[in-house]
Amino acid sequence: MKYNLPSAIAGGFATFLATSPAISADCGSMAHPGIDWQDCPKRALIIRESNLSGANLVETDFTSTDLRHSNFDGANLEGATLVRSSLAGSSAKGANFAKVEGYRTDFSGVDAQGSAFINAELQRVEFSGANLAGTSFEKAELGRANFEGADLTGSRFTLANLARADLSMAKFTGPLDFANAFFYLTRLGGLDLSAATGLTQYQLDMACGDAETRLPAGLTAPASWPCELD
Repeated sequence: MKYNLPSAIAGGFATFLATSPAISADCGSMAHPGIDWQDCPKRALIIRESNLSGANLVETDFTSTDLRHSNFDGANLEGATLVRSSLAGSSAKGANFAKVEGYRTDFSGVDAQGSAFINAELQRVEFSGANLAGTSFEKAELGRANFEGADLTGSRFTLANLARADLSMAKFTGPLDFANAFFYLTRLGGLDLSAATGLTQYQLDMACGDAETRLPAGLTAPASWPCELD
């Protein structure tokens, strides 16, 4: 049987293209509201003060990119890579950060009211001074994250890993949801958690509070407080 090699190669290439992830034709375009940068490589760039409001940034690779003082309001960053990138001072109200990979990302001073970090990888992330009111961190990995001075009013940490995270200087009014969150050596010093929901004695026994930490009725400060922290 005669075998047509060029046709076979062409057919295989067509199959490869059909099954490859969709990469946006806008990858080479400058940032603007609503741009489609899905799957685009945007590593190690300086694109601060960009207006990416409403943009499609699904699985975009922003590794080590300077995005400070940019606008991400309403943008979809699901699955984006933000490792060692900086969004400091940016606006990200209502943005979707679900499943982002954000090891050591700088979110300091970000206004991310009503945003979602569900299932996000956020180890050693900097959230100091950020406005995170009404934000969902459900199932997020937040090991050693720093929330110093952050506004957490109405935030949800259901099933989040807060091991060694620092919440001690965070600001909030009303309840926070900590149902089934992991609290190993989580810093709670000085916090008024009296209205927190989902907290259990088991969580507190592995956390690190102090004499100023206020707890919900029925829960008590363990004898290990204050902790010796590394």
